[in-house]
Amino acid sequence: MTSTWTRAGLTRIGFRGFVPFADLLTVPVEALPNVDGVYVVIRDSNDPPVFLEHSIAGHFKGRDPTVTDLSALERAWVSGAHVLYIGKAAIGKAGRRGLRKRLEEYRRFGDGEPVGHSGGRLVWQMADHADLLVAWCPTPGRDPEEVETQLLDAFVDEYGKIPFANLRLGKRF
Repeated sequence: MTSTWTRAGLTRIGFRGFVPFADLLTVPVEALPNVDGVYVVIRDSNDPPVFLEHSIAGHFKGRDPTVTDLSALERAWVSGAHVLYIGKAAIGKAGRRGLRKRLEEYRRFGDGEPVGHSGGRLVWQMADHADLLVAWCPTPGRDPEEVETQLLDAFVDEYGKIPFANLRLGKRF
């Protein structure tokens, strides 16, 4: 049986896309709609990570997202894991949010814009950030925050800690 935390395993449980951040804007609306869902950032490489001294991400509300203590990044690294981050996207009360909007914000934050997407910010301090892939899974009829929490719990069960760029476990339901 394939591990859930590989590209094949994620595909098996409904994730699709697996595109570089830069290509998110070219994904057809039908494939990446503004609906509730969860998403992951994966790294296909098994090479040890190389961390940048300064994050390339935007300074939202004037805050530099850089982790100055590179040893903290090394401690957060999950050896053997390809999934670096698990996130969620809710459609919102006005119906204008969802996967497409949330992933667009994440990409723009990584492009250095002052956008509010501090979750997953550690990926923007990786030297190979341009090679990272994003995959998503709509969660119709399910609370994306609950699905995110279940995925985080399952990841911790397998690896003993949360994914590299997640800064906290999801909410407990």
